[in-house]
Amino acid sequence: MIYFWVKAAISGVLIALISETAKRWPGVGALIASLPLVSVIGMLWLWRDRPDPANMAAHAEATFWYVLPSLPMFLVMPALLRRGAPFWAALSCGCILTILLYLSMTWIAPRLGVKL
Repeated sequence: MIYFWVKAAISGVLIALISETAKRWPGVGALIASLPLVSVIGMLWLWRDRPDPANMAAHAEATFWYVLPSLPMFLVMPALLRRGAPFWAALSCGCILTILLYLSMTWIAPRLGVKL
């Protein structure tokens, strides 16, 4: 159980550092947030728990395909905010769009031979 809390603490500190950086320098915070740090940390934890090359390869490839449907949210939110939408409404629309695109990805990908 201690291992779980160590993983949670390290992951949480990373998110806190990103948000604190973004308060002062939005562009730098965005750059750090755009890095695949969460994915890399997740892969490190996964490798430590289960050092299986085939499993890691499948995980990394699926991560690539799941990143694609999340990207439009980062265009929809700023567009809505610039048009005067409240933050929570813009965030909700971005999240709903992402969920719909994830569902589409899980339906379309296998039909194109992509294993998720």
